[in-house]
Amino acid sequence: MTIRLQILPSRTLIPLAPKSSTNLNPKQRQSKPLPNLNALTPLQAYPTTITPLQATSDSGLRFREKLLYLQRLKVNPAKVLEKNPNIRSAPFASLKSVEQCLSSMGIERSAFGRIFEMHPQLLTCDPYYDLYPVFDFLLNDVHIPFHDIRTSIVRCPRLLICSVDGQLRPALHFLEQLGFVGQHAITCQTTVLLVSSVENTLLPKLNYLQGLGFSYEEVAVMVLRSPGLLTFSIANNFQPKAEYFLKEMNGDLAVLKRFPQYFSFSLEGKIKPRHRLLVENGFSLSLPEMLKVSDGEFNARLIEMRLRLLDQEHSYG
Repeated sequence: MTIRLQILPSRTLIPLAPKSSTNLNPKQRQSKPLPNLNALTPLQAYPTTITPLQATSDSGLRFREKLLYLQRLKVNPAKVLEKNPNIRSAPFASLKSVEQCLSSMGIERSAFGRIFEMHPQLLTCDPYYDLYPVFDFLLNDVHIPFHDIRTSIVRCPRLLICSVDGQLRPALHFLEQLGFVGQHAITCQTTVLLVSSVENTLLPKLNYLQGLGFSYEEVAVMVLRSPGLLTFSIANNFQPKAEYFLKEMNGDLAVLKRFPQYFSFSLEGKIKPRHRLLVENGFSLSLPEMLKVSDGEFNARLIEMRLRLLDQEHSYG
């Protein structure tokens, strides 16, 4: 079933004519002609009793109302105002309309603080122009079920500030050509890939992996098996980990092809210390055996291998 969000056209506000007093009888209404507004100055035509001091006070109250509202959303007002000063002049109703839009898509209020602090420009956006087209794209082009929209946005709020035609749709087409279709189709867990530039992010990463010696087809299999590869930095992840694997561990590329998740583990926190412990004790483990277990399980396995080695030495002695 296709869910299509209906975007209502903006409505033109029609000023209402002033009501005539019901306390006057027909003769009284006829005997008192209406003033010619064209002959009056603006102040005479529309008299007001609001003084400049009162106007300033009202403006301050409205601004304070916004600050309190942001605090209720767990948003740091100073932080978002610095990045988006338009919040000061935006009508309070426009801020509420953004909240109502996100709520209508199943996003809990508890998630708004993180979303708005990451992207304060959302607070002054037009939901019908900026947000609903993104939701429509996720529902009907990416085919994310409605109940998973929340997960997509919470995992990657940046989706909400991306152009559908300029960013999201080109990325989707590229990923589909790479193989993200059928059982590998984009899900709420992998919609984060849609915010990556094809030319500046996705292609360079694929080219780097091919440069290591993998074919295009092998790289495609690797990223389908571990989509997180496309979110890693070349300089901060691929290069140092590939260098350590090939030079220090004397690794074989075929191993990385079978276990591309290697790049998802910390080089300094897990890969290096565990590999060094194995080398120091003269042991070896496959990459999954070395990395996929917890620290406690790894240490227990290391002790087990030491005890087994001692038993073998005693038996030979």
